[in-house]
Amino acid sequence: MKRWQAVGLSGLAVFLIVGAAAISLRGQIAVALMSRLYAHAMGDDPYAGLGDSLNVGLCGSGSPMPDPTRAGPCTAVLAGHRLFVVDVGAGAQKNLALMNLPPAKVEAVFLTHFHSDHIDGLGELMLQRWAGGANSAPLPVFGPTGVDQVVVGFEAAYSLDRGYRIAHHGPAVAPPSGFGGTPHPFAVDRNGPDLVLIDNGGLRVTAFPVDHRPVEPAVGYRFDYRGRSVVVSGDTAPSPRLEATSKGADVLVHEGLAPNLVAIQHQAAIAGGKDNLAHITRDILSYHTTPEAAAGIAQRAGVRYLLFTHIIPPLPIRALEGPWLGKSRDIFHGTVRVGHDGDFLSLPAGSAEIRRTDRLNQFR
Repeated sequence: MKRWQAVGLSGLAVFLIVGAAAISLRGQIAVALMSRLYAHAMGDDPYAGLGDSLNVGLCGSGSPMPDPTRAGPCTAVLAGHRLFVVDVGAGAQKNLALMNLPPAKVEAVFLTHFHSDHIDGLGELMLQRWAGGANSAPLPVFGPTGVDQVVVGFEAAYSLDRGYRIAHHGPAVAPPSGFGGTPHPFAVDRNGPDLVLIDNGGLRVTAFPVDHRPVEPAVGYRFDYRGRSVVVSGDTAPSPRLEATSKGADVLVHEGLAPNLVAIQHQAAIAGGKDNLAHITRDILSYHTTPEAAAGIAQRAGVRYLLFTHIIPPLPIRALEGPWLGKSRDIFHGTVRVGHDGDFLSLPAGSAEIRRTDRLNQFR
């Protein structure tokens, strides 16, 4: 046998032996990786390495339309070590945990409006914050007029589960006083100033009205911390008020609907005889914002980074992001990104840096 053949066969044999060993040990390897993952997720400081910064992450970038890659609308804002959530769509509370943004540490929730896709994860977040952190006080839930009805409704729906948790885990783990939420309703005036909701510890949170009619009221939020700023639009048609409030912001997290792609859905619904869906895909055009219009708002406001969320329609392949954005990159001269669950922007205090990571997949 030629020497090179012998070497080749020996190499193949070693490869097969190593491969067989890896296969036989794959369960042990997987358990070791799981141990490492949970050691990180349950460590003392889930925010290690972030320093003193303002951070914004997408715990859900989807819409009511089914999308296996996107949870319902949810934006996490981390100011220093203070964690807040804007809207809580379905699956968002799971993404928070997977992003190592513990639901137990959420200081407050801010709701933009009461469409079902923006609130249908609230009950689970209230439960996870309570039972997962032995919190003895309910979750503060800020929102425009009507938020008390939403919170009370979820508490009623979860009232039986409350009893199960206390009976099973005991009051030390599930303190009865910590169940549910405490609503903090506020009224916004289209002709009045922005409303300051929090102003302490270097953090200022303001609410402002947006145009999502016939949904009334509907608001967006601005977070200012240590010289850095983030604006979250909520659902809205192009809004001069949002543009004014976004002046000079580092990041604008804005919803987006691409009419060119929704038109494909609309025509398919007509062709398929789905009259109700055809009606809906026509109606939604009037109270959302096109990517190009949002890009114009960001450019005129002097925003530095435009992060799209509440993506309509779903984009099953990345190649659709270009057609979805249209001419947005020609209109806005800063950074534009079609958001994905797990996107996480860090804005260090005393700096102009905006750093993006994937906090959902970094430990997988």
